[in-house]
Amino acid sequence: MTMDEIISFVAGLDGVLAVRPGPDDGSPEISWGDAYFFYSPDGVVPPATQPFATIVAKDYPGDESSRLDRPDTFRVNIAAGKESFRHWTGHAPREPASNDDPGAADAVRAHPVYGSLGWLAVVNPGHRTDTAVRELLRTAHRLARTRAERRKGQRRRVRRGRADACGLSADEDTF
Repeated sequence: MTMDEIISFVAGLDGVLAVRPGPDDGSPEISWGDAYFFYSPDGVVPPATQPFATIVAKDYPGDESSRLDRPDTFRVNIAAGKESFRHWTGHAPREPASNDDPGAADAVRAHPVYGSLGWLAVVNPGHRTDTAVRELLRTAHRLARTRAERRKGQRRRVRRGRADACGLSADEDTF
């Protein structure tokens, strides 16, 4: 799988906003060339929300163990939930990880920095992980959509409560 194939696949999922930072968008230079995926049906980066998946093509400070500075090397990072994490790693996110090589290609493993938060990572996905990466990305997308819908419902309830307290209709743009 290439970066572009993965980006096309994820961008094709319902409600996905794919962000590819570059020099003309005000993003930090270190993020240029990477990709970030959000569940955002309105096409706007949601505030205070992490992406559900990313693709990075270089080492970041404190995250050099995958050795992404090698030519034609990138890593897909996926927040696919605790169940998927346990399935692929054999342990819970907060349990100690094995001493796997985080730079080994075409293998699903705990993210070298964010594994304790349940993130999985695959360096240069290939034939062994193609199906798994697609399924993990679908799972991460589903979880992100569920979280977004839950937050939206909570905002509606808060808005309705405020409107009721003021004797207004919750449909008014006052809140």
